[in-house]
Amino acid sequence: MKSPDKTQSKRQKPKKKQAVPLHPESMSDTPSGEAALREIIADQSAVIQEKEQSILSKNDIIDQKSVVIDSLKDRVAALEEYLRLERARSYGRSSEKHPGQGHLFDEVELEGSQDNAEEALTSDDEPGASEPKKKTGNGGRKPLSPSIPREQVHIKLSNEVKEGAIDTFFSVVKEELDIVPAKVRVIEYLQEKAVFSTTDQDNNTKRKIINAPLPKHPLQGSIGSVGLLAYIIVAKYCDGLPLYRLENILQRYGGSITRTTMANWMIRLSAELQPLTNLMREHQLSHNYLQADETRIQVLKEPDKAITSDKYMWVTLGGPPNQPAILFDYDPSRSKAVPLRLMEGFSGYLQTDGYAGYDAACVAYNITHLGCMDHLRRKFTDAQKAQPKKARKGALSKADIAINKLQKLYGIEQSIKHLSSGEKYDARQKRSVPALEDFKNWVDKNSPKIPSDSLTGKAFGYAINQWPKLIRYCDDGDLHISNIRAENAIRPFVIGRKNWLFADTPKGARASATLYSLVETAKANGIEPYEYFRVMLARLAYA
Repeated sequence: MKSPDKTQSKRQKPKKKQAVPLHPESMSDTPSGEAALREIIADQSAVIQEKEQSILSKNDIIDQKSVVIDSLKDRVAALEEYLRLERARSYGRSSEKHPGQGHLFDEVELEGSQDNAEEALTSDDEPGASEPKKKTGNGGRKPLSPSIPREQVHIKLSNEVKEGAIDTFFSVVKEELDIVPAKVRVIEYLQEKAVFSTTDQDNNTKRKIINAPLPKHPLQGSIGSVGLLAYIIVAKYCDGLPLYRLENILQRYGGSITRTTMANWMIRLSAELQPLTNLMREHQLSHNYLQADETRIQVLKEPDKAITSDKYMWVTLGGPPNQPAILFDYDPSRSKAVPLRLMEGFSGYLQTDGYAGYDAACVAYNITHLGCMDHLRRKFTDAQKAQPKKARKGALSKADIAINKLQKLYGIEQSIKHLSSGEKYDARQKRSVPALEDFKNWVDKNSPKIPSDSLTGKAFGYAINQWPKLIRYCDDGDLHISNIRAENAIRPFVIGRKNWLFADTPKGARASATLYSLVETAKANGIEPYEYFRVMLARLAYA
């Protein structure tokens, strides 16, 4: 067999196609060349368009990721800011004052380093604004109040030493403040009985006994004296002691009253005292200015509410300036229905924080709503506390500038507090209104420069949103720049809450509201709470 020819067994390589010339001059000579050129141009245009679309798509992705990155950066900055604030709250000073607050008013060049267009923070004629507060008095120890009872201890010379003296006398050389610890005692009431002997018509002898009338008690059948009841009220609602501690204290002194018994006494007393709080409510409504605030309280057995859910204690302060009445009111809700109930029958000015729940009552009852400058200053103070340490040592921040501008308003209030209502109004129109306008212009100018989710941005937003309410205190000399009196009235409740933590039942929470109302009203009118309750409870039984 013949072997195949090697040359024939090899595959024949196909001939390469002749490349189409790319020179338009050579391709356009024939119709087929022109078509090929158009096809190449179309292909290249498609490739270019595809590449451009890919670039645009990638640019969109880059832009989206840049937005996400910027958002995350802002979020991280905000979280770091809140972390610094919480550290400052936990380990720093709680006061809203800050070091060097006085001299910052004079360092306009520092503000200029941040914004050359800024003007001076305050004028030199504002008392209390351009210089730190000076200490008054001669220093040293304060004298003890002359209202405290005195017990004199005579330190005598021996007869041998003073023998031959033409006269002797005593002089006060020192005073010591002493305290008599609580003492438990039992008061025994011995009732005198008079026995009379009478003889009837049948000459029968009969005896008649007449008893001396017993003193009445506000809680009939209770073994606690009015003094003990007053002591428990003041210890719990004025000094913040929970009942279990009072139980231990009384037991240490020899008394044995359970916390359950004391709780029942407080609830019963609150019912007896309800007419008095009703009169206080009428007293509040007799004037045209109310301040209000609210805070959380945990009530364990509130129907249809979880144990851990927030319930609220509301407080209103009103009445004539020299006779304020303070009322606490418990409600499981923080809805607008509560202010609608509390403000019913009131007309005039209502001052609160920025909580919108009060707005419905103001609209419904045609009440003029005032804001609280303290809340605005507090927001800027929080922003200031949250600044990085490096920023605190450098130029003034926006929060620093805002605080100093607001401090000018407080300096004005300090300088006019002794004036009459009309004089205060005139002073505010002349001095406070221009300062407020300056601050508002500064806020409007700088607000767009501040991230809205930062603490400083939120403070700017609060100022803008609340501005009409914040400036209304200038409309009447009797109004206050802040809601601080209502906040001070509710503060003892907040402090006490840290000790007793919760109320067991709604009835107990309402009893606490009644007793807090009486305690804080007594304090606001300069009355010592224990003596007030001791006398008032003794008279209550005869009312």
